[in-house]
Amino acid sequence: MARPQPPPWVHAAVLLCLLGLGGAIEIPMDPSIQNELSQPPTITKQSVKDHIVDPRDNILIECEAKGNPAPSFHWTRNSRFFNVAKDPRVSMRRRSGTLVIDFRSGGRPEEYEGEYQCFARNKFGTALSNRIRLQVSKSPLWPKENLDPVVVQEGAPLTLQCNPPPGLPSPVIFWMSSSMEPITQDKRVSQGHNGDLYFSNVMVQDMQTDYSCNARFHFTHTIQQKNPFTLKVLTNHPYNDSSLRNHPDMYSARGVSERTPSFMYPQGTASSQMVLRGMDLLLECIASGVPTPDIAWYKKGGDLPSDKAKFENFNKALRITSVSEEDSGEYFCLASNKMGSIRHTISVRVKAAPYWLDEPKNLILAPGEDGRLVCRANGNPKPTVQWMVNGEPLQSAPPNPNREVAGDTIIFRDTQISSRAVYQCNTSNEHGYLLANAFVSVLDVPPRMMSPRNQLIRVILYNRTRLDCPFFGSPIPTLRWFKNGQGSNLDGGNYHVYENGSLEIKMIRKEDQGIYTCVATNILGKAENQVRLEVKDPTRIFRMPEDQVVKRGTTVQLECRVKHDPSLKLTVSWLKDDQPLYIGNRMKKEDDSLTIFGVAERDQGSYTCVASTELDQDLAKAYLTVLADQTTPTNRLAALPKGRPDRPRDLELTDLAERSVRLTWIPGDDNNSPITDYVVQFEEDQFQPGVWHDHSKFPGSVNSAVLQLSPYVNYQFRVIAVNEVGSSHPSLPSERYRTSGAPPESNPSDVKGEGTRKNNMEITWTPMNATSAFGPNLRYIVKWRRRETRETWNNATVWGSRFVVGQTPVYVPYEIRVQAENDFGKGPEPDTVIGYSGEDLPSAPRRFRVRQPNLQTINLEWDHPEHPNGILTGYSLRYLPFNGTKLGKQMVENFSPNQTKFTVQRADPVSRYRFTLSARTQVGSGEAVTEESPAAPNEATPTAAPPTWPPTTVGATGAVSSTDATATAAAAATEATTVPIIPTVAPTTIATTVATTTTTTAAATMESPPTTGTKTHESALPPSSPLTPLLTRPSAPDEQSIWNVTVHPNSKWANITWKHNFGPGTDFVVEYIDSNHTKKTVPVKAQAQPIQLTDLYPGMTYTLRVYSRDNEGISSTIITFMTNTAYTNNQPDIVTQGWFIGLMCAIALLVLILLIVCFIKRSRGGKYPVREKKDVPLGPEDPKEEDGSFDYSDEDNKPLQASQTSLDGTIKQQESDDSLVDYGEGGEGQFNEDGSFIGQYTVKKDKEETEGNESSEATSPVNAIYSLA
Repeated sequence: MARPQPPPWVHAAVLLCLLGLGGAIEIPMDPSIQNELSQPPTITKQSVKDHIVDPRDNILIECEAKGNPAPSFHWTRNSRFFNVAKDPRVSMRRRSGTLVIDFRSGGRPEEYEGEYQCFARNKFGTALSNRIRLQVSKSPLWPKENLDPVVVQEGAPLTLQCNPPPGLPSPVIFWMSSSMEPITQDKRVSQGHNGDLYFSNVMVQDMQTDYSCNARFHFTHTIQQKNPFTLKVLTNHPYNDSSLRNHPDMYSARGVSERTPSFMYPQGTASSQMVLRGMDLLLECIASGVPTPDIAWYKKGGDLPSDKAKFENFNKALRITSVSEEDSGEYFCLASNKMGSIRHTISVRVKAAPYWLDEPKNLILAPGEDGRLVCRANGNPKPTVQWMVNGEPLQSAPPNPNREVAGDTIIFRDTQISSRAVYQCNTSNEHGYLLANAFVSVLDVPPRMMSPRNQLIRVILYNRTRLDCPFFGSPIPTLRWFKNGQGSNLDGGNYHVYENGSLEIKMIRKEDQGIYTCVATNILGKAENQVRLEVKDPTRIFRMPEDQVVKRGTTVQLECRVKHDPSLKLTVSWLKDDQPLYIGNRMKKEDDSLTIFGVAERDQGSYTCVASTELDQDLAKAYLTVLADQTTPTNRLAALPKGRPDRPRDLELTDLAERSVRLTWIPGDDNNSPITDYVVQFEEDQFQPGVWHDHSKFPGSVNSAVLQLSPYVNYQFRVIAVNEVGSSHPSLPSERYRTSGAPPESNPSDVKGEGTRKNNMEITWTPMNATSAFGPNLRYIVKWRRRETRETWNNATVWGSRFVVGQTPVYVPYEIRVQAENDFGKGPEPDTVIGYSGEDLPSAPRRFRVRQPNLQTINLEWDHPEHPNGILTGYSLRYLPFNGTKLGKQMVENFSPNQTKFTVQRADPVSRYRFTLSARTQVGSGEAVTEESPAAPNEATPTAAPPTWPPTTVGATGAVSSTDATATAAAAATEATTVPIIPTVAPTTIATTVATTTTTTAAATMESPPTTGTKTHESALPPSSPLTPLLTRPSAPDEQSIWNVTVHPNSKWANITWKHNFGPGTDFVVEYIDSNHTKKTVPVKAQAQPIQLTDLYPGMTYTLRVYSRDNEGISSTIITFMTNTAYTNNQPDIVTQGWFIGLMCAIALLVLILLIVCFIKRSRGGKYPVREKKDVPLGPEDPKEEDGSFDYSDEDNKPLQASQTSLDGTIKQQESDDSLVDYGEGGEGQFNEDGSFIGQYTVKKDKEETEGNESSEATSPVNAIYSLA
């Protein structure tokens, strides 16, 4: 139960009192005690042992101490007294021993390097700080050097040495190019712990960049860059030979001989390594070989410590954190490829700097008491222990008959005031030292109280409370409690006294009210304090609001009458639907009721009355139902007024047993509605006093029932009657009945283990209620251990419902058990639950490969991350087209966690792509890896390469098909050799293509020449339609999968087929989603293809996939298709019918024959008007000069000189179609074989010539053919 919180100093005093009972206390922080009690010095703050400072800043060496009187300070440097006053640059802070060395006026920080030690002294002793080694940070420049190009044969190993300049502290090494681009590292190329860059085998692509080692220095925040290395790789094949780079056996295809692994670091077959306890052990093995070897780690005679071991640098390094002696032994790394394997053995020795087993603690004694200081440490080698007193060796200190040294322990007997001093324990070995100060203080202090006198504490009846009484004294006083100044010491039964002196009353009763006195006593006297305890009655709602059904527009009143302690201030408030109720002008709130005038439908809901005081509260809830106008009763019985039943009365408990009791009651009036049920409720006063719970439900025909009870519950019962109108008021409570206790018979439910951070696991469960506790002090024993290691169980006792395991590895399984326990014993053995520690961001996907088999497609492949650090939820791919400095629109693809391949169809053969791939866990996206598509071999004059996989095309009325598209392309290629395609300005015809990907539907542009034997259905799109990369997928894989999903759409239905490699009897599910995001599924029995979807809408776009009914994870890729519009004629087009094409060809042939006959007849004896166009007049011998005509005869049957006849009798277009046309365009005159001259002819294009024997463009048979076409 809530009560006023004591001030913070009370908690501090209680803590100090608890420490005092252990024999070593701190002087309380109460100023009055601090000023009165003497205390030797104690070091409270100091710099680290290895103190490295920035040379650009002032030097600060910390040393703080406390004591009474306040201590003074002095320093030694290199074991000699350091006179601070003589150096103007050095000062000491006021009331502190902290040294400040100021270089604003000049000076070199290196002059102050050395070993410093601080001494804090007052009249009761001297305390020492650690020996602080001061060093100035150094970041030297890289020596200048000219590096020749490194020439290496392809496939050979290579080591690029870094050799950074020595810095303090050591710099961080990383490799980049001279243009500050990071060097991509993988299993083949990686950086060693020493900073060198290792190539297991060199490839030609390694020449694409240079390599520069960089050193970053911590204090100066500078980066030093070494001159870059350039590589020259000797190879038998050029780098741009894409066929070899994509060869499945790339090394042999490129002429690189395969070889067994060999170690580049460390050398040889065996080495040794020493590590200090508590530090991290890093073992490294880097091997060369072709193909690149894989590295595996083992420990001889045992397993690797899975809870501490972590693989780094692509398995080339093994890190074991926080090494202990158990981690010593022999480890070996195994490097293997298909040519063989080798191994290297590393012998690990674990040494230890001194570490504490028992650190000496301050000793506060009373005169005449005995005590001891213990200084016990361990290490490897075993450390030595040296005692000092006030900074001097104990051997040279004045003799003390009350002091005895026994190795690592100093024993004090019959201590006196003169025994006060500060003792130092220095334990050391070759790996380090520990220094501890512990003072011996002899105090002679009578008891005194440290809390205000005569405190008033108010508690609610039947609650638990605790009375505090902080005190101090030397010797440590004993504390006793009394009530009302008389009687024996209070301890046991309903009372419990803690070690710090607090008195707990387990259950407050009326008779517990009174004055409690705590008395602290030692040999020097006693002190006492009083606490007045007042017991208040609980706040109870004795007339609760009732559920009501009212007509709209009426007035309703909800009662809430409260009984409370009159000395406490009562506040009554109302909630509606568990939210604070706003009291508007239609509502009236009184002390014992809430009235709502003109009830509206919005007033319907639950109403809660909350009655509270400053110590407790009670609440009751009712539901208000608002109806429309009531209907007129149809019969007399229905017209009788009905109401809730009256409350049951006279509850009686009989047949009392250990686990059961009989409850009997007298029913109340049913108010014209028969009672249907009785609800029995109970209340217990230990876990949730005042809260009523449903126990059981009985028919309305009974008024006595046997109730099954749980152990260790102080029951109180009440009964509620129920009819069709509602529930009655609860009956008055019965008398209480307490059952005896027992061990729990069950354990908490919903046990879970989940990480909230990457290095922890939070174990939670649903706590058990009062009826399942079965005894006092219910608690939970939580056990956990790593699942793989099967180590011993860790355990903790928890009083709540949550426990956090810290310092866990990232995402590892744990076995968890939670067992209930009370004072009577433990519950049954719990079930084991598997939980997981926290997830982290995944590492980058491995072996991200970008291949470009031709200028149309780009293939991407990758391996799963080496360290998933959780459950992979998928991959994110971002790719950006670029051409020089021009960038295209970035595309984003998200893949399932099982997908490791992806194909991109390029929009044009010139642009390149930059791909960025990252894996995702529930924490987020991890480290990304970036690759670029290789440059095309001939970007200046790109030529389209034949596609390696035909695109899947959905026509306007056709099916998703790859065979038709292939046939069409082949026919187009054949036709192009005979009939040239003439570009036109007609709208571009684009075949709608569905890409086999989960996110992108792309369109491909293609010109479709007429072909025979293949029908290609196309839909015209605007010429400005953008083209996106076409994504395709390979053919059927080896594992179980579904592919080649084909869709035959119509306006309201579509037929679906697919291919798979499942066994017979496998059932599938077809899932499709329309553009309104409505998803539907169709179960398909085995071998029931094709499947018809009959509920489609015309002109709507759908996405579709097929997956296994037994395993939804095995699914086809998602395809997109569109149904026909409602007005589309599904009958074949007349222009595609064979009879129509034949008829048109016959008509064209007939017209052609007629034109040829016409031309022949006109060419015989025809007259052509050439007189007015001649350059030279005809001679007098010309017989036709008079009429101005020229008679041409073809009696020799010779063809026109400017025309040729093809094998099939047609005139080819590759030469002049008509010599008359050529002459009409201004060509020079020609002589025929008979010597006659053909003059220049004129063709009037405006059709104004009326002479029937004049030539025109229509008279040319070739032009006639083309005009027909």
